Amino acid sequence: MKSRIPVVLLACGSFNPITNMHLRLFEVARDHLHQTAVPELKLLCGADFLKTFQIPNLWKDAHIQEIVEKFGMVCVSRTGHNPQEYISGSAILQRYRHNIHLVREPVQNELSSTYVRGALRQGQSVKYLLPDAVIAYIKEHSLYTRDSP
Repeated sequence: MKSRIPVVLLACGSFNPITNMHLRLFEVARDHLHQTAVPELKLLCGADFLKTFQIPNLWKDAHIQEIVEKFGMVCVSRTGHNPQEYISGSAILQRYRHNIHLVREPVQNELSSTYVRGALRQGQSVKYLLPDAVIAYIKEHSLYTRDSP
């Protein structure tokens, strides 16, 4: 086994609740960075997050530029999203595309926290969608029930 380079990934998003697919993002990104030998701090996101850079008044251009210029990103594919299109639609992202690593997730990811919250409110099982510790915490604190806000 060849030696691994240090990798630091900073993820953003609601992770509300965190799913196994959220955790999978870290695994896929780490494997990609180890294969490409890029040892740095990177922002980890799904393709759906990359699309938020296009929402008017949500991000300042200076902040987007700072993220992609100084740190770079690892963007993991997500069903229904085209990260290449999001990059092409932004002059800033195009300019720093060399700092944006697009990684294909081989496991189709249609799971969302929105779906999980809805399933929980309807009393459906979320076993194997969330880590067991997260399910236990949700039950212990009565989160995402029909009566919760």
